[in-house]
Amino acid sequence: MISSPFRRMLGLFAACLVAIVPSLSAQPLKVAYSDWPGWTAFAIAAEKGWFKEAGVEVELLWFEYGPSMEAFTAGKVDAVMVTNGDALVTGANGARNVMILVTDYSNGNDMVVAQPGIKSLADLKGKKIGVEVGFVDHLLLLNGLKKAGMTEADVEIVPMPTNQAPQVLASGQVAAVAAWQPNSGAALKAVPGSAAVYTSADEPGLIYDMVTVSPESLAKRRADWVKFVKVWDRIVAYLNDPATQADGVKIMAARAGVDPADYAAFMAGTKLLPLAKGAHLIEAKTENFYSVFGSSVIADDFNVKNGVYKEKQPVAEYIDASLMVEAIK
Repeated sequence: MISSPFRRMLGLFAACLVAIVPSLSAQPLKVAYSDWPGWTAFAIAAEKGWFKEAGVEVELLWFEYGPSMEAFTAGKVDAVMVTNGDALVTGANGARNVMILVTDYSNGNDMVVAQPGIKSLADLKGKKIGVEVGFVDHLLLLNGLKKAGMTEADVEIVPMPTNQAPQVLASGQVAAVAAWQPNSGAALKAVPGSAAVYTSADEPGLIYDMVTVSPESLAKRRADWVKFVKVWDRIVAYLNDPATQADGVKIMAARAGVDPADYAAFMAGTKLLPLAKGAHLIEAKTENFYSVFGSSVIADDFNVKNGVYKEKQPVAEYIDASLMVEAIK
């Protein structure tokens, strides 16, 4: 009764060894990631051993967001997880990269949080708004102002590091702050009665979250990167299954150092994209927010106008949809 399943386990173990030995002879793919839920989710794959099962060695390296980009720029990692707009920033500053996987889009985690009594963006006319200039929530704010019939000239922008959003709003020096989770949620908690008057859920596709790889690593290890991409569907399925979702969120929360109940609240603001859905978004070439390309063209224009970098980037060269397409075959 005991020997039969044990033999099957031995057989599976041997088969796995055959499958992974060629990749194990190579160095692990080094990937920098940070606390955005769409990226922290990769901790589930690491803990469950899914990369090894897929036949690829992966070393996930944990950073704050800014330092993760610095590690990539310094050539210390093969890949980094960033927004599509920040992939362009990283490339314009000398660290060329190729976006190979769209994990999700922000679906409410990025917010403009206003003081009590302020009900809409229109109420912020003539008032001070704290935001990290040149970052994605600056773009979110401009998009919201445009929809409200205003421009940046109708408000007073106060430069603010995103991680200081709660303290800045609580100080009363500004009427609102623009920030992403967990800072936006912390700002809401820091000022009782404050409210989110505009969020990324109002403009799906404004902020896509990506895995972007150095061209050199992609050229040398393309087959391994396809295996990496393929694991993403397993992660999404685990988090979408009511039977396993809590365990997945628990792993993510532990990685981010956040209480699991608090972290679970971030999930609704992160629209996880299965490979089939993501492949459509990364393949398409729309001129709006309904594709990674269209969103990136808008981000590129924003970055140049705001002096983040000087010259427009060749957006199409930053996107390689072929790995996602191959991974779903």
